[in-house]
Amino acid sequence: MSLAPAKRATSPFPWRNLVLALTLVGLAAWALVGLFSDDGETTAGAAPAAQTIQNKGSDTLVNLALAWAETYMALHPEVRVSVTGGGSGTGIASLINGTVDIANASRAIKAEERAAAQANGITPVEVTVALDAIAVVVHPSNPVEGLTLPQLSAIYTGQITNWRQVGGEDRPIVLLSRESNSGTYVYFLENVIRLGQKSDLLFHPDTLLMPSSEGISAEVRQNPNAIGYDGLGYVTPDQKMLGVAVDSASPYVLPSVETVNDGSYPVSRPLFMYTTDRPSAAIQAFLDWVLADGQAQVIELGFVPLN
Repeated sequence: MSLAPAKRATSPFPWRNLVLALTLVGLAAWALVGLFSDDGETTAGAAPAAQTIQNKGSDTLVNLALAWAETYMALHPEVRVSVTGGGSGTGIASLINGTVDIANASRAIKAEERAAAQANGITPVEVTVALDAIAVVVHPSNPVEGLTLPQLSAIYTGQITNWRQVGGEDRPIVLLSRESNSGTYVYFLENVIRLGQKSDLLFHPDTLLMPSSEGISAEVRQNPNAIGYDGLGYVTPDQKMLGVAVDSASPYVLPSVETVNDGSYPVSRPLFMYTTDRPSAAIQAFLDWVLADGQAQVIELGFVPLN
């Protein structure tokens, strides 16, 4: 009896099909690798990465700039606006170094800062984004209602040292100021202490330099002898604003939106954003929005809108 040759076992999945399947798996894996960048973010067929605008500088402007950023990003989720403070000088220095897109400033850029920027191939462009009054503030218990600009200059240079000399009680005057990198400090020095004239007058050495507007507010609230100055948007109801007069023959005027607009309050100023002369489309669109719809936030935060 002959034996029939044994049949080779057959597989329900032929080899050629297995090879084809493995090839397809490899192609799929390669496609997935190509879909992600090295940092894990999708690239092919995914939404483009958000454009980031770096915004830095004035502590006077920082709350307003944050409000603008929050509102704008809600309207334009494809854009991220990063806002930090540090003072006008810090923001302008960052623009000069090319590390920010927009520098916030509560003073105009200095000639030497503009020259330093141009030496780095950067041409700063100034955009006025709001107006502000610098309010002179004291403790609510202080009976003094107003001061002239010459009196403020004399107080901050140490020529007047007691509240009795300006109609108040027999108390020493405690001087509060922002730090020297603040645009508000520079403006107050040039336009109040120096009365807008070429002068070498400086803050008295006993002046307490505060790192922020909030620092001045906190000290004024707790110290009945203190005098400070701050942007109008940072004045709280538990501080007393003084009327300011140009001289003894002029009326005392309190800071407000109306008195800034009509020019009667003597210590007011524009607020700026500085960018380069070739901003990206995203930066230009943001600035255009700030100058239009963004003016609503200016009013809400106690500053003075452009129109």
